[in-house]
Amino acid sequence: MEIGNQIQLKFHGVDFPVINLNSEQPYPEHGNDDVVLSITPKVFYPRTHENYFKIIQEITVSSEEHFKLFVLAVGTFEFSSELDENLKKSFVNTNAPAIMFPYVRAFIAMLTSNLGNVTGALNIPPQFFKGDLEELVDL
Repeated sequence: MEIGNQIQLKFHGVDFPVINLNSEQPYPEHGNDDVVLSITPKVFYPRTHENYFKIIQEITVSSEEHFKLFVLAVGTFEFSSELDENLKKSFVNTNAPAIMFPYVRAFIAMLTSNLGNVTGALNIPPQFFKGDLEELVDL
């Protein structure tokens, strides 16, 4: 088996510029049944860096009457310059959100595991991304 490096797409990491938690009352110890997850991924192409793009994921995890957690995650990626448009589209819409999601998932798990009974430790299930992302024109 040969293992090679992926040089057509570089991942520069994830930032979490916005984290908002509102808690109404302690969350039941074994109450994971009523947790609602919403993820809205979008793409932004900075005009100053032609081969870069950012995936912005708005994540809301909530339990009615208990808590609402909002996290804004921004992943930065870079294309190699010689990619064709179909491959770029696949990287942007499928690969990039999937590459950054484990970091988002781990961040939420670590954050909530340190909140005691405010939320309990939240383990978000793996997600699959498909379809075209909405493009943000300005940040």
